[in-house]
Amino acid sequence: MRFTNSPPGRDSYHHGNLREALIAAALVMIAERGPAGFSFAEVARAAGVSPAAPYRHFRDRNALIAEVARLGFERFAADLEAGWNDGRPDPVTAIENCGRAYLSFARREPASYAAMFEPGFPLEDDAALLRASEAAFGVIRRAADAACAVHPGPGRPPAMMVALHLWAMAHGIASLFIGRPSAGRRRLPMSPEDLLEAGLLVYMQSLGLNGTQR
Repeated sequence: MRFTNSPPGRDSYHHGNLREALIAAALVMIAERGPAGFSFAEVARAAGVSPAAPYRHFRDRNALIAEVARLGFERFAADLEAGWNDGRPDPVTAIENCGRAYLSFARREPASYAAMFEPGFPLEDDAALLRASEAAFGVIRRAADAACAVHPGPGRPPAMMVALHLWAMAHGIASLFIGRPSAGRRRLPMSPEDLLEAGLLVYMQSLGLNGTQR
């Protein structure tokens, strides 16, 4: 199920969709104010229910944010997998496609992306959220493993280092130039995708990796 930023109907609870209504309301508020910009009671009011009703599904506000983020990470991981496409047509080109999928998700789902990376509490506080986050990073790690495996050697770079660099590059560009609207958002003379592609090209070539190696 994909959640949008459309506010839930006030009869959502009566139709038995309280959990979904709360998540949808939280996404709207995150898009408007950020993950830390609202209270549990405000989410309940936006969903058209009493302040006590959300506790039927979430122990507190952090649990609601964690669920928004967990669902986001699941969709994010699926997008990264599709971009990676089992390393086709070659690992380095597939990494570029994976990076584009990364930016596309941040652009398409800015509220989910904000909850995923700015939840306001450590990921370790919610085991399900931590697992979803690690699964998403796992796609990037497998991509780095595949790219490093085709390095002609010697001097093969460590895959974990490469994975962290790839993640940092994509996340940095998404955070600076995409994401939730912000008065501080910087303007680019090129698209974020072109910037990421150029950065990946320079980085991968500096490691002795390119898309033609087998």
